[in-house]
Amino acid sequence: MNTYYVYLLTNPKRTVLYTGVTNDLARRLEEHIEHENGRRTFAGRYFCNLLVHWEEFHDINQAIAREKEIKGWRREKKDALVAINNPEWKELNGLIFGDI
Repeated sequence: MNTYYVYLLTNPKRTVLYTGVTNDLARRLEEHIEHENGRRTFAGRYFCNLLVHWEEFHDINQAIAREKEIKGWRREKKDALVAINNPEWKELNGLIFGDI
């Protein structure tokens, strides 16, 4: 059974949010960190490489629908989503990479 992730990244000052979908969260986070050097992507330009929220799905269509739903939200609603499970907006990258 495949697992898909909808995730939210932010920058160090927590001023920008990036929403994405992937089937390999660790690999995708590494790509975001690497792309920061080239700054050709949205996440790279705004230094969005800090994971603050993710959701798991077993159906890619549900994951894509959720990503689109979240992307359509205003910033306040995205902030509230993060705050449900991560009220201090802690960086969660270590949970994915096994550092924590």
